Amino acid sequence: MRDITLKVNGVTRTVSVDVETTLLDVIRDDLGLHGTKKRCEGGDCGACTVILDGKAVVSCLVLAVEADGKSVVTVEGLARGGELSPLQRAFVAKGAIQCGYCTPGMLMSAQALLDRNPHPTEAEVREAIAGNLCRCTGYSKIVEAVLEVSRNGGSR
Repeated sequence: MRDITLKVNGVTRTVSVDVETTLLDVIRDDLGLHGTKKRCEGGDCGACTVILDGKAVVSCLVLAVEADGKSVVTVEGLARGGELSPLQRAFVAKGAIQCGYCTPGMLMSAQALLDRNPHPTEAEVREAIAGNLCRCTGYSKIVEAVLEVSRNGGSR
């Protein structure tokens, strides 16, 4: 076992982990943040996407010890003071949420894009969410939501 320290959604947390434990398991099991979904566990679906030191990553492929000392933002960290973020509100308004299983990962991939490029093109949005699988929406509403936030000038 090894102690690691993470800054998760702005709060510093220390947990004891086995060296083979994934960041996904720490987020869900040790920190109790269940918005990050556990699905394929092979990096194929994107449901477990979080922002690690500013970059969207699939947390099922990151060992927790690799995240030691880093900043992690989960879907729970997008809302502020009980208010949905502009991106979350746009997903709701545009109907980009159906079953909701892919939504947390989609939001995190889109947020990471908007953080580094506040005015992406449609092609850039599609590329940013390409690693997130959705069987319900057909992606169009998701892309529309991200572009709407971009046009309105604020993703957080």
